[in-house]
Amino acid sequence: MASASDRNPIIIGGLPSQVPDFDPEETQEWLDSLDAAVDERGRERARYLMLRLIERARAQRVAVPEMSSTDYVNTIATKDEPFFPGDEEVERKVLNATRWNAAVMVSRAQRPGIGVGGHIATFASSASLYDVGFNHFFRGKDEGDGGDQIFFQGHASPGIYARGYLLDRFNEGHLDAFRQEKSKAPEGLSSYPHPRLMPEFWEFPTVSMGLGPLGAIYQARMNRYIHARGIADTSKSHVWAFLGDGEMDEPESLGQLTLAAREGLDNLTFVVNCNLQRLDGPVRGNGKVIQELESVFRGAGWNVVKLVWDRSWDPLLAQDRDGVLINKLNTTPDGQFQTYATETGGYIRDHFFGDDQRLRAMVEKMSDDEILHLGRGGHDHRKIFAAYQAAKTHKGQPTVILAQTVKGWTLGPNFEGRNATHQMKKLTVEDLKRFRDRLHIPVPDKDLEDGVAPYYHPGRDSEEIQYMHDRRRALGGYVPTRVDRSKPLALPGDKAYATARKGSGSQEIATTMAFVRVLKDLMRDKEIGNRFVPIAPDEYRTFGMDAFFPSAKIYNPLGQTYESVDRELLLSYKESPTGQMLHDGISEAGCTASLIAAGSSYATHGEHLIPIYVFYSMFGFQRTGDQFWQMADQLARGFVLGATAGRTTLTGEGLQHADGHSHLLASTNPACVAYDPAFGFEIAHIVRDGLRRMYGENAEDVFYYLTVYNEPIKHPAEPEDADVEGILKGIHRFAPGQGGEIPAQILASGVAVPWAVEAQRILAEEWNVRADVWSATSWNELRRDAVEVERHNLLHPEEEQQVPFVTRKLQGAEGPFVAVSDWMRAVPDQIARWVPGTYQSLGADGFGFADTRGAARRHFHIDAQSIVLGVLTELAREGKVDRSALKQAIDRYQLLDVAAADPGAAGGDA
Repeated sequence: MASASDRNPIIIGGLPSQVPDFDPEETQEWLDSLDAAVDERGRERARYLMLRLIERARAQRVAVPEMSSTDYVNTIATKDEPFFPGDEEVERKVLNATRWNAAVMVSRAQRPGIGVGGHIATFASSASLYDVGFNHFFRGKDEGDGGDQIFFQGHASPGIYARGYLLDRFNEGHLDAFRQEKSKAPEGLSSYPHPRLMPEFWEFPTVSMGLGPLGAIYQARMNRYIHARGIADTSKSHVWAFLGDGEMDEPESLGQLTLAAREGLDNLTFVVNCNLQRLDGPVRGNGKVIQELESVFRGAGWNVVKLVWDRSWDPLLAQDRDGVLINKLNTTPDGQFQTYATETGGYIRDHFFGDDQRLRAMVEKMSDDEILHLGRGGHDHRKIFAAYQAAKTHKGQPTVILAQTVKGWTLGPNFEGRNATHQMKKLTVEDLKRFRDRLHIPVPDKDLEDGVAPYYHPGRDSEEIQYMHDRRRALGGYVPTRVDRSKPLALPGDKAYATARKGSGSQEIATTMAFVRVLKDLMRDKEIGNRFVPIAPDEYRTFGMDAFFPSAKIYNPLGQTYESVDRELLLSYKESPTGQMLHDGISEAGCTASLIAAGSSYATHGEHLIPIYVFYSMFGFQRTGDQFWQMADQLARGFVLGATAGRTTLTGEGLQHADGHSHLLASTNPACVAYDPAFGFEIAHIVRDGLRRMYGENAEDVFYYLTVYNEPIKHPAEPEDADVEGILKGIHRFAPGQGGEIPAQILASGVAVPWAVEAQRILAEEWNVRADVWSATSWNELRRDAVEVERHNLLHPEEEQQVPFVTRKLQGAEGPFVAVSDWMRAVPDQIARWVPGTYQSLGADGFGFADTRGAARRHFHIDAQSIVLGVLTELAREGKVDRSALKQAIDRYQLLDVAAADPGAAGGDA
């Protein structure tokens, strides 16, 4: 870990605009010297001298302004390149075989009757970038630690499979099963890096572009966090993220760069494959994306290494005494460089070198073919090695390597640099022959005539294959590899949940606080307490978690270098290098990335962490839903708390804070176990079962989502005959009907259960209705169980037909069923078809708004009086009450007048 002195200061440098000149004569001498250099040697020489002065000033620790970008040449000068330790000729043969097999695999996936697609061009451009990493840098897990964490660019997956084939990790059957995960199981290979589909191979899902760079930053930070807290030694781990230049347009790609710089994450390297193309055209046709990204990363505080040109440019740049070549490189837009990648050497001579006599003179002794092969730095192993070595040895800052390549490199004139190359998946016979000849692959013409080329393996005993195995053994094993070395945790017993199960007595608390009380007791547990990772986006006080500040403290690698303004308060803000709480600022995306990194640490580092991510429920699945899919794909575990839940509960905040739909979004994620509990004792059982399922024996790759509210209520003690199975499966009878003769059933969840209980009282006292109240702790889990039952019955008609849990649970309950929640009706409607009787739902459909809780609930007709009307309506439909009762109820309770509703409880942030 970099020390504080290695890192950038808060202010990097600036012009002395407010500093008086104490020696004007000396100042004038310096200015005169600059003027003389310009007059006598020209502007280019003066520019060179100024750059050298800036370089020396930095070496002497003199604060000077940062340059937003540098010349369009390699950052590492030829004279500064380190010794290359590999056998470049052997590595080139390995790479050629990998290139061939990757392209053939995708092309074969387009054969008649298959046609599943694939991508060739991305790996073709980045193959050398990966190969140097595999041969010299990427650490495996054989030493017992987590090795390096590598975020592979999603569209480059064919190349990683092709390399695995050469190393006998896959056979030809696997390659021919690319993108045929079920029909060719167990040999099917996933389209992209998907740990859930290939859990022993891929570690990080990356093809949802933008999430890879974001995840890599927080993975590097999590490595530091785990190390600082003594949970695992991650000092040798380095995080590599391979990205596309077009991908950097995604806001998630660049949104958290400053966090990496602020925390000095020199264990992180971005490698941006700058092939100058998006999916359908140039990234910056009229501009220069490498220069733009350099400015962005420099401004964010990163170390920038530009890898623009290969070694064939070195002699030309050495001749450039007056800077005319550098000026030409600086001013040529990306769109033109893309064109040069598709044209002849003669065209390049005329259009790039031809408009200046000095440029023409540089290449007059070069043939057109030599000019054509003036290459990009991202294809030169020695230049790449130098860049990677610089990144690994740099201290105090994360590093980004901006490597220029050609999309579709080596695939031939129909692919290289073409705008359509991303969509091109099939190589013609002529394409295959040209490709084979360029790579020197020993495949005869007769094996190519049908357009379905064979794979190539030089032999297990060949020099190339032995070299590959030797390099991986030296670096600690094969990459990528996902290994779960974690052991089940010793989980706490009843005592940890006692507070929540005994209720809140006469005190009114929100379910958010009920959960926090459970968490507080769990964090005191000697076995697992230190493994909890509380995460919040700048709202710990809102969620009542400021009580954790003095004991757990907030993680900050620099500690607390200031006196806190609230230091005299009992719950003062405390930061520490070994802090347990992650206070990730106003960034739900950053918090979710922390959640994923912590939740997958059992596989990444062999040590369990238990993340507890608490957020405004509206800003969870709606804002960061793609990351929750990433979490599922990465097999991460943990608890997600949608606090201040519901469409009518967060009074005063209005539409943008009124969540009435997150459970629907959660239901789309197969790994998400979602609950909407009403009381502390339900929360206690749900959390306990979640810990068992995710961290006990036979742990499952799921994560728990609980919605909790900010409305204070009295929490009852757990009944002696509590139906724990019903709580966990999704529904239990909370309050049997008392009084009244006409039976009915009310199903409610979360904050709506107290409304249902009040409706139960009114129905008994005023309408002679005996209504049972059921707490539906999870509409989603009830539906999931029922769908699985129907699926089983569909495929096993000869067996005894199974019955969904909700049907069995409600069997025998008399009367119509009315469901209510603070969610839109589609949430409880998920179980409608399996309820054994007449079913109706009430819900908060439509936009939320700011008002009192009572007014909002009356508007949506989900308050207690509206529930009464709903039950009476269904009873009238069944002929059990007279329809005149409906108008009586509307008038009696003034249900058409929003202002007539009891405003309800106010406040209650936690």
